[in-house]
Amino acid sequence: MVMSGETAFGGSGNGSAAGAVGEGARAPGRDRGRKQVREQGRERGESVAPPRISLRERKKQLTYRAISDAAIAMFLERGFDKVSVAEVAAAADISKPTLFRYFPAKEDLALHRFADHEDEAARVVGGRGPGESPAAALHRHFLAGLDRRDPVTGLCDVPQVLAFHRLLYGTPALVARLHAYRGRAEAALARTLGDGVAARLAAGQIIAVLRILAEENWRRIDAGESADAVYADAVRAAEEAFAQLRRGLEPEG
Repeated sequence: MVMSGETAFGGSGNGSAAGAVGEGARAPGRDRGRKQVREQGRERGESVAPPRISLRERKKQLTYRAISDAAIAMFLERGFDKVSVAEVAAAADISKPTLFRYFPAKEDLALHRFADHEDEAARVVGGRGPGESPAAALHRHFLAGLDRRDPVTGLCDVPQVLAFHRLLYGTPALVARLHAYRGRAEAALARTLGDGVAARLAAGQIIAVLRILAEENWRRIDAGESADAVYADAVRAAEEAFAQLRRGLEPEG
């Protein structure tokens, strides 16, 4: 598939058409813009001051963290299906109605941290610098994630992250819910790429590539390799994947 102009991967346009565990809990949909600024600064080696947040926002984040910590600890200890929402609410010292105001579904208790990454690809493309193509921005961002062992890249061997990933991929209900998160990520990226059939096709391919790269890294680490041992191969795989994306998505000429 070929996409032309600034709609997707072509040219150097700078227009508007351009995990989870280990990061700590945040309210879904909150402070994503601030997070993107911090990520871009880190990737470019800049010193970025931490953003200021209101006391109210801070209290909300602490509540999310308390509920999340209670839920995930119980899920890891006993299994997702053997822990009830009522037990999580009691452990977090809140009522069930209050819990559901923060987390609409039980699966969100385990996966809400992925919500902070739903529009990550879209934010990277939309926030790229002048002269940087969408492909280059996403490539840079993924390599930076590998370098800092971001759990979203799959290249993280921190014991808590490994335990969480085993819980996630070993629980059908969580795997199904994760597909919904990925679907929203794809839709957000398609809108940033200009929407339309061509943009949706491109977004689907991009999200699939990011998923496959992360799953391959996770597969090797789950088999017993260290993140440091996998790193060089992970970088090479990313180079090949993004080169293949560019060949398929950028204009011919």
